[in-house]
Amino acid sequence: MRNEIDYTDCFAESQTDFGAGKRRARESPAARYGRPRERMADKGPQALSDSELLAVVLNTGTKGKNVSELARELLRLLEKSGGIPSVEKLSRLSGMGSAKAGAVAAMLEFGRRRWGGLGMVAKHPSDLFSLIRHHADKRQERFVSVSLNGAHEVVSVRVVTVGLVNRTVVHPREVFADIIQDRAVSFAVAHNHPSGRLVPSGDDDEITERLSKAARILGIGFLDHLVFSQDGFYSYRLERRPGLSADESYPYEEEEVESELMALLEKL
Repeated sequence: MRNEIDYTDCFAESQTDFGAGKRRARESPAARYGRPRERMADKGPQALSDSELLAVVLNTGTKGKNVSELARELLRLLEKSGGIPSVEKLSRLSGMGSAKAGAVAAMLEFGRRRWGGLGMVAKHPSDLFSLIRHHADKRQERFVSVSLNGAHEVVSVRVVTVGLVNRTVVHPREVFADIIQDRAVSFAVAHNHPSGRLVPSGDDDEITERLSKAARILGIGFLDHLVFSQDGFYSYRLERRPGLSADESYPYEEEEVESELMALLEKL
């Protein structure tokens, strides 16, 4: 039996492709440049507004609602939320659907984990823990450095090395390379214990002492060393364990000293 070709369908498809090509040809360079994705490729994401960034993430709209409208509605929802909305709440937005809602929630959570703490003031060890706790479930030890400026604001958070199941090998030059590049005034380090035990080992004390000696030579304050797991953290400074800069402290410690001085002055 001979195969039959429907030339009518082929002609219709070619007409559709030709029409789309004509529309693209008629579209001016200015119109193409006005689209968020093209501007981002040329000038970077910082050139886009919040709603335009969301439009790039969403990629497409739905029937009756283009991607720009959907992005603006999503932005209004996010601005009213105290934190990252649940996938269920995001999917209630008309035009989102579970797939888009999941992608948005994942994007927001990833951004929070990696860069959400930049600029925050580290007033207490718990503030540092909030920045690095997503490493707690890793099966290998990860040694993390946190650079701080003179106002105790977080400048950067980096994974310095990834080690074995129960230990990581760290050299001071690897730690201070990024800290010096950041022009940090002080720094803190942290590493996870895959075993879950929040007790510093002899190796932990040794690297703390080596980092402390190098910090004194460089004139950079060594604020803290955290040992952490999914259950919590151990702070060298909170526990007054030896090895940290004696002249460095968290803002909460300074506030406590000021309160004690004020109480003494009131008694005089």
